[in-house]
Amino acid sequence: MSIPSGLKYSKTHEWVKVEGGVGTVGITDFAQHELGDIVFVEAPQPGDAVSAGTQMGTVESVKAVSELNSPVSGTVAETNDALVDHPEFLNQDPYGNGWIVKVTLSNVKELEGLMDADAYGKYVAESGH
Repeated sequence: MSIPSGLKYSKTHEWVKVEGGVGTVGITDFAQHELGDIVFVEAPQPGDAVSAGTQMGTVESVKAVSELNSPVSGTVAETNDALVDHPEFLNQDPYGNGWIVKVTLSNVKELEGLMDADAYGKYVAESGH
């Protein structure tokens, strides 16, 4: 299981990479592995407000439909439109081509409540999910 450093992680298995006040958000390698083959992604649209810890969309796999939660609060700046035709990017490259949205952060302090790579790795190992 891949857990890149330099990202922040939520307990609901989303990641965020912050650059210049904008957070790129996706699901973790662990999450995509648990979900199986992803067939559809419902994401918020540019201009939509999102709040940390609340649902902002869904990820549908051949097994189940799972909530997509935002690890940060702010306004959606961009949505990865490639996922409409290629939801499998979440399986193939969850930290690269499989990014879901970019959010202009409204509260950078929220990042302090997220886990780093080491903490997330321990969380996954200890929680068994």
